[in-house]
Amino acid sequence: QVQVVESGGGLVQPGGSLKLSCTTSATTFSVNSMAWYRQAPGKQRELVASITSGGSTNLADSVKGRFTISRDDAKNIAYLQMNSLQFEDTAVYYCYVQAILRGYWGQGTQVTVSS
Repeated sequence: QVQVVESGGGLVQPGGSLKLSCTTSATTFSVNSMAWYRQAPGKQRELVASITSGGSTNLADSVKGRFTISRDDAKNIAYLQMNSLQFEDTAVYYCYVQAILRGYWGQGTQVTVSS
């Protein structure tokens, strides 16, 4: 069973930064892409950022210029660097790993932006 584990969430003030990490037990060769989604209370889960095995990235308009996604293939880790955090960024952040045969979700990590 492939495991996906997120870490790095927490409480931060507006304008602050956090860096999330997503570690997977899937092998590098079986992973097509990795992505970060988030879900705020009462809202649908939405795509925040994704990165392919080739390094191509995609960011939601709401986080462009503030968030960066990156990937360490040697360690099978994806990162989400979040800068200039806003109240609206408060949500549970989930990592999604798209492998060859199917996708896998992590359990999520809470990010709270509050003064």
